[in-house]
Order: sequence, then structure tokens, then C-alpha cells
Amino acid sequence: MLCAPQLLPEWAKQEAIILAWPDEFTDWKPWLKEVRETYRELINGITNNETGVILLIREAQVENVKAFLQNMKNVLLVSADYNDTWCRDYAFLTCRAGEENIPVEFTFNGWGNKFDAQKDNGINQSVLAKLCKNPLISIPLVAEGGALEINQDGYLLSTELCLTNPQRNGEMTLSSYADHFKKHLGATQFSALKHGHLQGDDTDGHIDTLARFTPHNGLVIQSCFNRPNDDHYQGLSALVNEVKQCFPSASLFELPLPYIVNNVGERLPASYANYLVNNGQVLVPTYQQPEDQEALEIVQKAHPDYSVIGVDSLSLIQQFGSIHCISMQVPKGTLKTDVLAEFGPALTVHKNG
Repeated sequence: MLCAPQLLPEWAKQEAIILAWPDEFTDWKPWLKEVRETYRELINGITNNETGVILLIREAQVENVKAFLQNMKNVLLVSADYNDTWCRDYAFLTCRAGEENIPVEFTFNGWGNKFDAQKDNGINQSVLAKLCKNPLISIPLVAEGGALEINQDGYLLSTELCLTNPQRNGEMTLSSYADHFKKHLGATQFSALKHGHLQGDDTDGHIDTLARFTPHNGLVIQSCFNRPNDDHYQGLSALVNEVKQCFPSASLFELPLPYIVNNVGERLPASYANYLVNNGQVLVPTYQQPEDQEALEIVQKAHPDYSVIGVDSLSLIQQFGSIHCISMQVPKGTLKTDVLAEFGPALTVHKNG
């Protein structure tokens, strides 16, 4: 009998990262050239770090992508149909139970029924579960991976604004959420932060845009210390104070806030906290802004034993997300042996894809 499962932190050893290819049937249609260059840069950073990439892709895109990524290694193209590319919020999470990794999923309903997500919600059962050694567990709850942050001690962090949106789970209380997270994700402690929200954020304040645990008893926080006259200053300052109260013994690392608007003047929710931890490196979004270098230096201080690499993500923020939003890590010991064998020195099309 398996031990009770516990959600693995992002810095657990990984064997792959899940991405979904942006095409003309996703929201990336107006920015396809730019966003595909970002994907290529991200994929290159992951695969050069001895980590596979599971790239969900529509059948019609396979040949074009094989040409576009022709010199890439450790890329596995897996046929799938999806609404969009925000894998963080619909791809399975991974829990550890004894010596086994267990893929688990929540229901994904487009961040509280804001967008059609029927295809995305079916990806785990129809595609990804077949790649895993152990059966997928479906948790009877609406939630997204970007809303959940956990450390090695099982402390799970989220945000109140996101969880209490009635379009997710009705009038479910935070206490009930805590019970679910303890039962299904092995959370030993749980906090839902009340403060902090970025203009333009469709997710109701996902934690991965605001506060991230580090492996060294630290937290990286998307602050606004550099912009005291910004509309975000009060809310993000309150977030910093709240985190200090919740974690009085932790080391805190505050990130500067960039100011980016799109071509119609809308403020974009650019966050440097939306980075991906990957096998001893941190892939950090940069936005061609003056704050980029300072943000990289702060992330480096927060992860002294890691390589910190900037990835130009100005294209990603045009659709209100960034690197963490489009990716989901697969910890070592999750995938079937024959799936792992398909990763190699050249891009490969999954045999059953």
C-alpha cells in the first residue's frame, strides 16, 4: 500500500518539462513569430540542461516544428488537441507516495469559466496519463497548478482571491481547501495570502506571479519597491508585509516591478517571479526592460547554488502570462521507461502520439 502522497516542490529532480506548441488556433495567433522564438529559446535552455521536453502539438504542425527545432535534442513531440498553451494550469501535478510518483489532476475550467477550456481539461486523461508509470488520480476540485506553491516541508501557499472565486468551487471556505490540500497533496501547512494582484491578470492572482519558495528557506516576492507611485505599490507592499508575518524566519527577496503596456495601452501583468526552476538552474523571464538585470541578480541571490538564465519573454506577456505559466515539470521517476527511451540526440515523434 502506498504512503500518503505529497506534492513535490519544483526543485525536485526532473526528467522532463511539458510545453504545448503555440499555433494559429491558440491565442498566440497575432504573435506567432515572436512567441515561437521564445519557445525555441526556452526549449534550448531546458534540453541543454539534460532535461527532456514533452511538446504537445497538433498533428498538422509536426513537420513544421521538426524543421523549426531541427537541431534540438531531448524533444518528444506528442500529438494532442488543446485550447491554449498554459500547461501550468492543466497539466498534471506530481506527488510522491513512498517510492512512487503519482500524477494527479484537478478540474480546469478556464480560471473560473472565463475562457473555454474543455480540451485543456481533457489533456491529462486523453494524452499525458498514458506517458506515466502510475495511474492518474483525479481530484474532485477546480484548481490550477499556478495557484499552488509548495516547499520541501509540505507548506502549501496560495492566494485568497483566486481560491474564493465562486466560479471555481462555489462558496468553498479556505478551511475546506486546507482539508483538500492536506488529503490530496500532503500539505502539512497552508496559507492563502490576502494581498497582491497584478493588473491584467486573468487568474485572480495566481501565487506563481507573486511569491515563490526557494530551496534555502527563502521566498522570492514580486514587489514594487522601485515604483512608489505605481498603482501596484500599496497592494504589493502589503503582500511583502504579509509574507514577513507568515514566514518570520525566512529570507525574503523582493523583485522590482517592470512597467509594460500593450499596443492598446493596457497594463500587462509582467512578473519576474514567474520563473521555472529546472534541475539546478532557474529560467527567469526578462521583458527588455531596465529592471531585467536587477531581477536576475536578485533571483541569483535567492538561489545561490543555481545557474540563473534570462529568457526573453516579452512575447509571452502579450497574452498575460510568462515562463512558469506555459510549463509544467515532470519529476524523475514519473514517466514510463519506454517513454524516457524516446528522448535522444534528435527530436522525436512519440510512437503512440
